[in-house]
Order: sequence, then C-alpha cells, then structure tokens
Amino acid sequence: EEKMAAEGPTSRSGQAWFCTTGLPSDVIIEVDEMGFHLHKFPLMSKSRKLCQMIEEERERKGLSRRRGAVRFMDPSDSEQENVGEDEEEEECHIVLPDFPGGSDAFEVAAKFCYGVKLALTASTVAAVRCAAEYLEMTEEFSDDNLILKAERFISHSVLRNVKNILRMLSSCQGLLPTAENLGIVQRCIESIAAKVAVADPSLFGWPVNDSAVGGEGSARKELMAGKRGGGSAAVGEWFEEIGRLSLPFFKRLIFALKALNLAGEIIEICLIHYAKKHIPGIFRTSRKRTPSSGGEGLQSENEQREVLETIITNLPTDNSLRSVGNPSRFIFGLLRAAYILNASESSRSTLERKIGSQLEQSTLDDLLIPSYSYLNETLYDVDCVERILTYFLQDIEERFAGGEDEQSSGGGRSAALMLVGKLIDGYLSEIASDANLKPEKFYDLAVSLPDHARHFDDGLYRAVDVYLKAHPWISEAEREKICGVLDYKKLTLEACTHAAQNERLPLRAVVQVLFFEQLQLRHAIAGTLMAGADDDDDDDEGNNNDKAVVPWSYVGGEGEDEDEAARALTVGTRADEGTSAWQDAARENHVLRVDVDSMRTRVHELERECTSMKKAIQKMGPPRHVDGNCWRKKLGCKFRSQVCDSHDQVVGDARKGRAHRRD
Repeated sequence: EEKMAAEGPTSRSGQAWFCTTGLPSDVIIEVDEMGFHLHKFPLMSKSRKLCQMIEEERERKGLSRRRGAVRFMDPSDSEQENVGEDEEEEECHIVLPDFPGGSDAFEVAAKFCYGVKLALTASTVAAVRCAAEYLEMTEEFSDDNLILKAERFISHSVLRNVKNILRMLSSCQGLLPTAENLGIVQRCIESIAAKVAVADPSLFGWPVNDSAVGGEGSARKELMAGKRGGGSAAVGEWFEEIGRLSLPFFKRLIFALKALNLAGEIIEICLIHYAKKHIPGIFRTSRKRTPSSGGEGLQSENEQREVLETIITNLPTDNSLRSVGNPSRFIFGLLRAAYILNASESSRSTLERKIGSQLEQSTLDDLLIPSYSYLNETLYDVDCVERILTYFLQDIEERFAGGEDEQSSGGGRSAALMLVGKLIDGYLSEIASDANLKPEKFYDLAVSLPDHARHFDDGLYRAVDVYLKAHPWISEAEREKICGVLDYKKLTLEACTHAAQNERLPLRAVVQVLFFEQLQLRHAIAGTLMAGADDDDDDDEGNNNDKAVVPWSYVGGEGEDEDEAARALTVGTRADEGTSAWQDAARENHVLRVDVDSMRTRVHELERECTSMKKAIQKMGPPRHVDGNCWRKKLGCKFRSQVCDSHDQVVGDARKGRAHRRD
C-alpha cells in the first residue's frame, strides 16, 4: 500500500496555499476559491495540461506586452516599461474550474509534483485518480506519473477488500461524471459482486480487514470469517459503508448482485441495512438514532419514498427473510413507513401480501398499526389488518394445497391457523376499547377466521366483553350480533362461570351459556362414573386374589416345623391387612357414588328449570330491553347459588361421613 507522510514544504493561510521552499512563487492556480502559490517548473514537468496552460498564459501576456509597446512609444518611459515587463513576466494566474475532487485533490497532485510522498486511502484515491486525469499526468508525459500510482494503489489495495471498495465507490458520488467516464464506478460494482459470488452464502458474515491484501482466496476467507466469532464489529463496518452509497449506486449494486443469481439472504441483508440507514423509524425498538450517511442524509420526503419503494421492489419473493431475527417486524416497519411517506398503492399492497404470507410469525405489537389517514376514525388501522388476514387465508390455502403429505400439511395448516387465531383474538381485545370502532367492523374481523382456528373461544369472549363494556350505548340487536361470534361449546368452565354472571351479555346469550355449562357438567359426571366403575373392578379382582392366597399359605404350613407355621401366620396377617385396605377403598368409593348421585339429581333439577325458562321466554315473545339486575336476580344468581350450595353441602356431608367411619 502506497502510503506516505503528507508533510512537506507547504503551508496554508486562510484561502491561500504556499510552497515554502524559499523561492518566490511564479504561478498562482485557483481551485474552488483556494489560491495555490506554486512554481512553474515542478508543475510543467508532471502535468501536460498545466504545461499547456502556463505556455498559453505566457504567450497571452507576451502578446499583450507587444501591443502595449506599440501603443506607448515615449522614450522617456522606456525604463519604467522594462520594469513593468519584468513584473508582468513574474505573474501567472490560472483558474481550474470544475476540478474533480476540489482543492483537496489538487493539493495531493501539487505535492506529488514537488516530490512529496503520497498518502493514498480508499476514500481519496478516486479523487486523486480523477484529478490526475484532469491534469493529464500520464506516463507518456512523465515516467512514474500520478495516474500510474493511483491505478496501482486501486488494483493492489482497494479492489482486494470489500469495505475499501465500498469506500472508494462512495467517494465517487462527488466525482461524476469523471469517475463514471474512467470506469471507476463500474469496476467497484463488478468487484463487489465478484467477491460476494465466491463467498458461501450459508456462512454469510463479512468482516473486512483493512490490512488484508490477499487474492481471491483471502477474500473468501474474509467473507466467511464472521460466523466464526469476532467478526460482528467488522460486519457492522461493512454495512456502514453500504449505507453511505447514494441511491443510484445502491440500485446498480443490487442489480449486479441479482444478475449473478446469488442467494436471497445476501440481497436481503443489504436492503435491510440500507433501509435502516436512510428511513428513520423502521425499527420502533431502536432508541439510538442512526447518524446521517456522510452528511448527505436523505431529508426530503420524496427521497425517502424513492428509497422505500426501491427496497420494496427488490425484496425477495419467498415467504420469509432468513437474515433477520424477526422478519415480520422489519416488514411491518416498512409498511408503517409506506403509510407515513404516502407510498404507492402497489408498494403497500406488496408489503401487506408479504406480511400475510408469514402472519403466524407476527406479534400483537406488530399488528397495532396506527391510522395515518384522516378518513379513519379508529385509533388503529383495522382495514389494513383485515386485508392482511385475507392474504393469509389465501396463502395458507395455496401453501398446503396438493403435492404434500396430507397429515403433515394438515398439521402445519392447523398450527398456523391456531397461532393466527390467538393473534387475532389478542388484537380484537386491544382494539375493542376504541369508542369509534363500529360493531360491524368488530364482527367482520371476529368471524373472518374459520371455526377450527380456535380450540377455545375464551380469548374471543374476552374481546367481546371488552367491546360491550366500552360501547354501552349499542342496541340490543347489535349486542346479540356481537355475541353471535362466540361458540359457547368452546368456552371453558371458567369462561362459562364468568359469562353466567356477566350483566353486559344479552339474555339469550346467558341462557345458551347456562345450557352448555350443564352439558359440560354432565360430561364431567359421566367421566367420573366411568372412572369409578373401573376402580371397582380393579378392587374386586384384588380382593379375590387376597382370599385365594391366605388359605393356600395356611394349609401349606400343616405338618411343618414352627418356622413354616410362623411364615404362614405372617402371610395371613398380610392378607388381613390387604382385606382391611380393600374395605376402606370400598367405603371411599361408596361415598363418591353418593356424591355423584347427588350431583346427578341436582343436574336433572337444573335441566327442568332450564326447560321451564325456555317456555317462559317463548311466551314473552321477542326479547326487549330488560333490566339486567332484575332478571339475573330471578334467574342467573339463583342458579349459581343453588349449584354452589348443593355441591358444597354434598361434599361436606361426604367428608363428615368419612371422618365418622374412620373414627
């Protein structure tokens, strides 16, 4: 690497740059309002352009002096004229407009002309190369000239290191069109794509070491070293350089990567880091503000929208982003930015469809998208979630339709539906408290999933309860419609108990809850009876075995010595203990049967009372708005207290009976 100290016989004074060699300067070159006080000979020996411009300036001044001599022929002024000619001969002023790289690049070229050793870096070599081209510092004009040295540094140092290539490419943004005409931009893009192509995409992690100057093998080693530890910082530096690229350069880089048919993971991570750099607020959990890229951060809304749509266009077509820990969060961040920046309808639709294809990976926080349009009265954008859910249902039908094992595909489909069902129930509970949420909107979203998407409807019941509590003004018909989304057979016993006492539910809903609660009790009782019958059979078999062992052991001891008799007596004692244990188990089972019979009797009474309730309701005709406290005092609370009192009394009596028998 050609590095050298930039120190030399030079100095700056405000907007002037002086070469302190002890000789007075005879030429002033102005670049970007900076005046360089230099000497003609060093410049003319290295730069053809400066040599030509100095000669032209010398000829121009000589011509002007001859014209002045013809105009002023007074001999008395000859001595003053000669003095003026000497002064004019010493002055030479040259202006270099639109100099590539500005005054900094010209300073490097000027120092090279004076023999000062170059200090080239990846960030400055492109400007020096363009400046040398502008000044025509070629090998034909002078051996070992600046163009050759810059090209040698680019080939031997910059193009062997991905991070350095990106730095040089980023520096080319202020050197157009010279850098483009010299092919520097295209060489950078092609070099990056070539180095990415030789890397193993499955081991994606690109730490780039500044001191690495090896060939293709070392590039592969660099690109693949990140997953082996210690490369995370270098990976961050690499993507820091990606973020510094202008959008046109970034587009060309992505197109070059796609043209090589590389793994989508490589393109994904480039897009993610570029979006994070240029679009604020993509990741809501990121509290640390990302600095602007090289002082050229995109501030205008139009520029941010263009970046966003470029990223959306180039997103991979498969269902997930493999290079992101939480891909859904990133896509949701893009969707929020699309609404804020008023991106095109096609861009928003693309993001919604992509989210729908992996909705089971999302979280409740992801779904809570604020309403950015003044047309929506709700706090959150429910319409957007409805569209995403529609895309999910379409995608899941296509994903598990045909060509796969029926059991495996059915299991995956059910699992995805269960996850989304739980997610939607949580979302409904969150938005239910919004006073501006219409009953029709809540109902449509609640019934959008198929029945088998929920094992239990407890989460949906919680959402319904929150909605009814937040909207006490809705009509009785709307209440019944909202409660119609529930499948009361899927409510757990705890949810049924809560619903039976819920004053916000309409009467018809409470009756259905009580009815299905009875069914659950009957099933529970039937299961207890079957378990008790199985225990009785096992106890009977054990008792018969004990009775068979005792006589056999005892009879076998007749005619033997005392030890055999003792062993027989021991066996008999154990048999007596077994008989006693069996008797205790039989008594316990009897108590359980009494409890179950009592519960069964009470259930029959509840069924009769429920039947009479239905007949009374039918006689009353269509339901009207009735005071909830009034009819619950007559019906609901009465049932609950009777069930609890009856159950507690039976169990209490049974416990007392067991204690009395043991005593």
